[in-house]
Amino acid sequence: MSQKRLRRRRPARRAAWRDPKPRILCVCEGLKTEPQYLKAFTRHCKNPRVSVEIDAGQGVPRTLVERAKQRKINAEEQAKRQRDDNLAFDQVWCVCDVDEHPKLHEARMMARDNGIELAISNPCFELWLILHFRESPGPQTRDQMTDILKKHLPDYDKSVDFAQVRNGYEEAVARASRLDKMAEEDGEMGRNPTTGAWRLTESIRGGTIN
Repeated sequence: MSQKRLRRRRPARRAAWRDPKPRILCVCEGLKTEPQYLKAFTRHCKNPRVSVEIDAGQGVPRTLVERAKQRKINAEEQAKRQRDDNLAFDQVWCVCDVDEHPKLHEARMMARDNGIELAISNPCFELWLILHFRESPGPQTRDQMTDILKKHLPDYDKSVDFAQVRNGYEEAVARASRLDKMAEEDGEMGRNPTTGAWRLTESIRGGTIN
């Protein structure tokens, strides 16, 4: 028998390990409410694969998407350099309000073209918090939404303790989902009141989005 056959085969190179949970980046426009909620929700879900960042630029939604796009590219380049797919983001989300921001349509188009998800609340993130307590109050301004929320959280001042709204999370998802469905049926996606926050939180939780 030849010596070649007697040689022990070298073990095959192991495939790079890949965490089964998606790595998610959330880039927030808001300084307090949104990142506080999302960070607490992430801890509640025990999902260490989620990064929540505040956009220091405090710009319009298009600028937010541009910065998120660059963060996504930087992470992909780092993953390639270090040969570690776990360094890249599987999902990148921008979290912002409608308010009276200009160029919102352009932000949507840019996000779509670059594989970035949007969690937009119309008129504001406070709607998402309200849905933890009750059904939609109908079309409202930002100030009106804040006043309604204070009926449930009297001390609310742009800061939110997730423990105070946690028990209403499942209802909030169902209510927000219905608002989206009704808006879609009427051909008015993203109208006031709607919020895409539930899609992001369900991605973080690992739930199924219908």
